[in-house]
Amino acid sequence: MDLFDLHCDTAYECATRLGSVDLMKGARHISLCRGKYLRNWRQIFAVFMPDEYREEAAIAHYERVRDYLYRQARMFPEDFRIVKTGRSLSEDFDGCSAILSVEGGSVLAGRIERVQSLYDDGVRLITLTWNDSNELGDGIRAKKGRGLTPFGREVVKEMNRLRMAVDVSHLSDAGFYDVAAISSAPFVASHSNARALCGNLRNLTDEMMDTIVRRGGVIGLNFFREFLRDDGEARMTDILRHAEYMLSRGCGDSLCLGSDFDGCDVPSDMTGVESMAALYEAFLRLNYKEDLVRRIFFDNAARYFTKYIFEE
Repeated sequence: MDLFDLHCDTAYECATRLGSVDLMKGARHISLCRGKYLRNWRQIFAVFMPDEYREEAAIAHYERVRDYLYRQARMFPEDFRIVKTGRSLSEDFDGCSAILSVEGGSVLAGRIERVQSLYDDGVRLITLTWNDSNELGDGIRAKKGRGLTPFGREVVKEMNRLRMAVDVSHLSDAGFYDVAAISSAPFVASHSNARALCGNLRNLTDEMMDTIVRRGGVIGLNFFREFLRDDGEARMTDILRHAEYMLSRGCGDSLCLGSDFDGCDVPSDMTGVESMAALYEAFLRLNYKEDLVRRIFFDNAARYFTKYIFEE
């Protein structure tokens, strides 16, 4: 089967918390070994930026995880590569094709020229904030819940110019609508669910989902138990429940997967990337047409990144 996953924290886990363990062994949810059964595997690897990192400390942290990923590509060239062009994105590769992202705009250290620097490194998506505030604006857990700062607005425009995906997952509600007003390109919520089904503020309201769909963006279903059910007692069927709700709101061409692997606690009947085959089959057992399931698992994300990010 094919898989295009919009978000995992595996690189951060392996490079920092696990002491630079290699990707062949991996972390709790993803390893190159465990994903070998996949045919076309496109995985967005996020460099997670803890909120307390600022300025030079933030840059140093980013570079540590970035360098880790490039070392993995050199160590396992038959199993892992970093994608920077549309040509390489579309090529068949018997391994994991990685797209780099950064989860937290503090990586820019308040300097607009660093957007170009990240692009040159291969970063093609930036999640503007994590949960608290940074130089770009407020995250969803920031006390004041403000929108984008003037610098954040400048960053969105620069990302549009460079063809980088603007990611609103973790952003405050006010920030979401600032992006909707400013961005000239379709934007994404890489790992967020439906707030109507689970009230966690990290999820999207109906109006937010409608906005992303109308603009041609994509939404990645998040596997975190706390974003699937209010009581946190989630199972795989709760992922299907959120998918069905989003599809009922016209997300058929926008719905993707944004697992949050290695950055969350997954449903009790899932273990990691090897569970994707069972999730695929669960969709089919509910009589979803295979064409739609393939769109959710691969085609919608591939189309978005080919058309808006990697077009050459």
